[in-house]
Amino acid sequence: MSITQKLATSISSSSSSFLAPSNFSSRRQNVSLPTKSVSIPKCVATPQEAQTAYKTRVSRNENMAKLQAGYLFPEIARRRSAHLLKYPDAKVISLGIGDTTEPIPEVITSAMAKRAHALSTIEGYSGYGAEQGEKPVRSAIASTFYSDLGIEIDDIFVSDGAKCDISRLQMLFGSNVKMAVQDPSYPAYVDSSVIMGQTGPYLKDVEKYGNIEYMRCNPENGFFPDLSTISRPDIVFFCSPNNPTGAAATREQLTQLVQYAKDNGSVIVYDSAYAIYISGDNPRSIFEIPGAKEVAIETSSFSKYAGFTGVRLGWTVVPKRLLFSGGFPVAKDFNRIVCTTFNGASNISQAGGLACLSPEGLQAMQEVVGFYKENTNIIVGTFESLGFKVYGGKNAPYVWVHFPGRSSWDVFSEILEKTHVVTTPGSGFGPGGEGFIRVSAFGHRENILEACRRFKELYR
Repeated sequence: MSITQKLATSISSSSSSFLAPSNFSSRRQNVSLPTKSVSIPKCVATPQEAQTAYKTRVSRNENMAKLQAGYLFPEIARRRSAHLLKYPDAKVISLGIGDTTEPIPEVITSAMAKRAHALSTIEGYSGYGAEQGEKPVRSAIASTFYSDLGIEIDDIFVSDGAKCDISRLQMLFGSNVKMAVQDPSYPAYVDSSVIMGQTGPYLKDVEKYGNIEYMRCNPENGFFPDLSTISRPDIVFFCSPNNPTGAAATREQLTQLVQYAKDNGSVIVYDSAYAIYISGDNPRSIFEIPGAKEVAIETSSFSKYAGFTGVRLGWTVVPKRLLFSGGFPVAKDFNRIVCTTFNGASNISQAGGLACLSPEGLQAMQEVVGFYKENTNIIVGTFESLGFKVYGGKNAPYVWVHFPGRSSWDVFSEILEKTHVVTTPGSGFGPGGEGFIRVSAFGHRENILEACRRFKELYR
């Protein structure tokens, strides 16, 4: 081992020891002090000095102050931690944050392990890769998900996840745009828009930000907005299957959306992170719709496909035919954003992504997805047996349960307090989510069954 390697190993070992959980006891020790009097100089601060912290001359980003409370999922985690302090012996079951729970299939992890081990050899070592992703991975994504849709390798940008790409896309479009978003929808769309300075202040009376078009999606309209009532936005964020409602848009609905974008000169950012859960004829990609390549970007992820929530790998498709108003290709600017802010997805993660798209990997992913869909059937059946109106579950790993006339945070608190089960309050996804809770199907089977048993005890 070289001196450099030994030094790196020593630093890593020291850092690990420093960061590792400690059993250190803060109990006061009996220490024998010398009896000789020692003169200790006193450092006395004036009251003003004691109370005033040093401040820089850098102003806070005023847009950060617009954000309301904490980001939804850390807030749920905070309340879960507080609940555990109150009930330290409770077996808390988390069906709130949409994090996968089942092991990644071995056909995928073995490919990552092989790539990781190769990095320890001269022949297998690789440093920085292409910011856009390795060509074999991009090629596999194109042939697996976009066969016969006119999407080429150069249209695909591999990333560290769809959520990260959402922020990069917001950076791409800048602050002088107006955004439309489904209501309810994944909160990252709105929060990143606020941070970018695209919005006005938060309007407490209607629980919305100014300069955002909230497209109400509810059971009455089949969870697809009435586009005729929407004023012209520049960017339309649309997620199908939707998080949190679980609704998957039909081919007819997406055709309407593409035509709406063309009529208004808007750009659709289409989030297909749950497309693998779709059964039936609902489109899995916006590019199945004629004309979509002229008005749409699609972002997706391996997180919920293969359990890559911690591995981090996703992709975004920006077709060459998508142009700004002046005729400049959107893909060229996105490529510049990616090259400026990103050094490319982990080569180990990309090895896993390539294995996901092999015949064996695709079959393994479908089996895991099938397991989660069985979980949704159990949850849906439980709430329906209790007389609740239930949506979602069929094409997504989320179940959207209606509690009419009730505050969704109150329902969240009631369920947590009385059953020790964590859900997600619907209002955290926008004002249209009030009166609903989202129950995630990501969980071990025994936890799903136990949670449903507790739901029945509470609501029967």
